[in-house]
Amino acid sequence: MGVYSLLVLGATTSLTGAASACQTWPSCNGQWFALQSLDLVVVWGHRTAAALTGLAVVGAAVLAWRTGASRRVRTAVTLALALYPVQVVIGAYTAMSAGAAPFTGVHLTLGVGIFASLVVALAWTLDAQTGDLPSAEWEGEPRHTDDGDPTQPGIVRAYVQLMKPRLMWLLCLVAGAGMALASSQLGAGQQLSAATVVLTLGGGVLSIGASGTFNHVLEREQDEKMARTDDRPVVTDRIPPRNALAFGVVLGVASLAAFAAVNLLTAVLGLTAIAFYSIVYTLVLKPNTRQSTVIGGAAGALPALIGWVAVTGAVGVGGVVLAGVIFLWTPAHFYNLALAYKDDYERGGFPLMPVVEGEVKTRRHIVYYIGATLASAVVLAELTGLGPLYAATTVLLGAVFLYFAIRLHRERDRRAAMRSFHASNAYLGCLLVAVVLDTMVV
Repeated sequence: MGVYSLLVLGATTSLTGAASACQTWPSCNGQWFALQSLDLVVVWGHRTAAALTGLAVVGAAVLAWRTGASRRVRTAVTLALALYPVQVVIGAYTAMSAGAAPFTGVHLTLGVGIFASLVVALAWTLDAQTGDLPSAEWEGEPRHTDDGDPTQPGIVRAYVQLMKPRLMWLLCLVAGAGMALASSQLGAGQQLSAATVVLTLGGGVLSIGASGTFNHVLEREQDEKMARTDDRPVVTDRIPPRNALAFGVVLGVASLAAFAAVNLLTAVLGLTAIAFYSIVYTLVLKPNTRQSTVIGGAAGALPALIGWVAVTGAVGVGGVVLAGVIFLWTPAHFYNLALAYKDDYERGGFPLMPVVEGEVKTRRHIVYYIGATLASAVVLAELTGLGPLYAATTVLLGAVFLYFAIRLHRERDRRAAMRSFHASNAYLGCLLVAVVLDTMVV
């Protein structure tokens, strides 16, 4: 996380123009720790953190060799150690050349390489320490996780449950962050209109409801076999499949009408999202491949593009990179749930990674995808001009997310998996709020 902090702070430094405040290295125009301006505070914070983190990388390498870590762990940590002084030299050239683009790009790339080396070293170390240990008992039956709002009366509650309301807040927040980022691309005199926000988020709620409803209908036989889903309204015949299907069609048509009122491309992306989740993910990927979680992440990523396109009318780099963050976050998020309900998914006939590849590999991949998510969050900051609030959020909440993933390796039970699952929600939710605030308020 020290290396990650450097990555984020480095992106913030270049974007705020702080690097131009100090174009000599290692001191600033012959002065040490001169903090007369915020830019200089950022510069010296970055350089101090680089020195301290360098010591931490040396310490990690020494520990890897002295404690008899596996060859691949020693190799990964040694690679990070070897790249670190190169990174420092490139950083010095970047400072002295006022953040010239070639040096900045190489500097960021090397930083991501060092971070990646340490992430895989961590994952392999956890494997070595806990991989041969048995998992704790998964106590008790799984709780139902799709039960809608218990205050709603019978049939209304059943139709709300069809719409998977628990997914709505996060996916709408994804679309909201896409709109906020896109609003920074608007020309002089242009601004994000309330009508665009209402129609886009309204269409998003309806499309999520349509997708969830189709999923309920198409997976009703599998849901009947699983403890966490055997009370769904189509399974229990509270709502007949024909009625549920009609409800989903109505929701889908209404969502496309709302999107089309914004612009045609938004409606096309909305239809793509519904079709991808309902058909490609539900019917093709989920029953047939352990990579369904990875590929299926595209369904959750599309709201970022929808939000961006709703504002600009075209696909842009910022929207694509934000979608990439969501895509990479999805496996790190959902694999926790797949671990917690492994036996349930096996009964349902879904070949998810914990079922076909085992818990050890799944826990390792959670760490990999956390690392990839955090790295993509840095790229988003680099390309879109996000500032200190976003930087602090991704560092602090990313550390919490990683901490609970490490606890999952140590404890290996349902409670630990669900803590990691909720930490993933907290990370992404807070990150998206930070995107909105950093773009439109700060």
